[in-house]
Amino acid sequence: MRRRLLAAALLAAATTVPASRADAANECRVVETTFKPADKLQIVVWVEDTAGNFVGTLYVTDAVGRRGIGNRPGRFDFNSGPMWPYGRRITTFPVWAHRHGETYPVLLFQNNEDSNLSHPFSQSSQETHFCRPLRPDEAAWDTGSCASAIFTDKGRFDTNQTSLYPPREDIARVEGIDDISVSMFDTMNPLDQVSGATPLPDVPFSVTWPIPEDLPVGNYVLWMEVAKEFDFNSTYNPTSFPEPTGIPWAEYGEPYRGQPSVVYSVPFTIGTDATTAFGMGYAGYGDPDGLDGAVNPPDSTIDTATPGSGGARLLLHTEDADTFRVRVVARPELDMADPGAPTELASVDVSQRTALFRFIAPGDDGMTGTVTGYEIRYRAVTPITEENFADSSPIATAIDPDEPGQVQDFEITGLLPETEYWVGVRAFDDCKNYGPLVTSTFRTPERATGEVDACFVATAAYGTPMANEVSFLRSFRDGILRQSVLGELFVETYYTVGPAFSTTIDHSDVLRQAARAELAPLVDLVRGLKVEE
Repeated sequence: MRRRLLAAALLAAATTVPASRADAANECRVVETTFKPADKLQIVVWVEDTAGNFVGTLYVTDAVGRRGIGNRPGRFDFNSGPMWPYGRRITTFPVWAHRHGETYPVLLFQNNEDSNLSHPFSQSSQETHFCRPLRPDEAAWDTGSCASAIFTDKGRFDTNQTSLYPPREDIARVEGIDDISVSMFDTMNPLDQVSGATPLPDVPFSVTWPIPEDLPVGNYVLWMEVAKEFDFNSTYNPTSFPEPTGIPWAEYGEPYRGQPSVVYSVPFTIGTDATTAFGMGYAGYGDPDGLDGAVNPPDSTIDTATPGSGGARLLLHTEDADTFRVRVVARPELDMADPGAPTELASVDVSQRTALFRFIAPGDDGMTGTVTGYEIRYRAVTPITEENFADSSPIATAIDPDEPGQVQDFEITGLLPETEYWVGVRAFDDCKNYGPLVTSTFRTPERATGEVDACFVATAAYGTPMANEVSFLRSFRDGILRQSVLGELFVETYYTVGPAFSTTIDHSDVLRQAARAELAPLVDLVRGLKVEE
């Protein structure tokens, strides 16, 4: 408990403006970490003292920090795919996970079927971020976006098992559907203030951490752990880490376990003057199964010659005549004023699933200097305000700050058709002082008619072709209806009128609820029938 309270105090000190800021001429001490990431990485940055005592987490990508991929229902070796919703990914950051000192209850599916991707609709609430599991031959696999609104089982806590990863904190419990555990997710997750959007690939990125005032000067070690799905080589590949067998829906997704997480470490000094330290090679790699926190020394099983793979997931970067993979600068920082407000925030292109936005960059001190970064969040249905901004969803990818007066673009993905959204933007400086919040609104267009599942009405009603209810109806269609002439005639008639109807109900909660109510008696009837395979 004492360690938990110390970590919480350090996190609070690191993410709020010190009370003595004005008295210290707006000065703070910061640690700035600069690196150039490859594509599709998960990254966590933390600091330890030289004795190996954990000081604090500086930054973690949203997938772990807010979306909870390390602790969600489903076996850890489930296949993966675009915006995959299930499977506790304990292999993401095993070194960090075993060092930060926190534990949380493990999440299980509400029906305890840990190896099943399909779950009762009565235990599945609408999903706000992830897509349903996809087969590699589906069109949505290549677009990386959800084909329609879906519903997922958010899980329940297991009182007998613990996890080293927090649950997601980007959702609210739906009464009568989600387990009571969901109401505790937000308060259990301590990482919101240090979670950030995924850095752009092949672009230098900096993480700035205001040093807690009570952290003494001295020597420390900065650690980075970097993970990447599907990073295969001759040692780590689908042959050595195959997909699960003998489970339902095994054809969905693909085996993802390639080379394990790699870690970089950079010793540095916090003093009264600025200091700089560099890291070149990776320090080692994490356990491929995520079972311990050991740092395995570099060896021939990890690629180093291919940029973006293995030990070269952080790319070499040259700046100010220095070449490095990681640079750490500890320095005093003088911020004379809070950042200014972005101006002319507006959408420039909106589709059913994405929105491109643009604004004019403010300054770091009012209208002078380049800001350290932007916090950009969005939410559906209700406007963004100062009060709910922190609870709104962050955008998926970070943007690279430009000089004041320059145009900045960002994209919001994973949207639903025919939905009103609000977006908010505020700038921050090195001391994590925030500028004014600026908001805008937009509406996505109606869904276009497109390809639908063979059980299209039921799929639209329940949000996924993998829902148990859809499976019952599909078995009834194939095992009974199609065994007679009249049954086959009914199926063909259904195929003629069904797609248009499913397109109508797919993006309407009211019509989806009505369709489920109408289908319920048939589902109850066919549930008990014995269907020949």
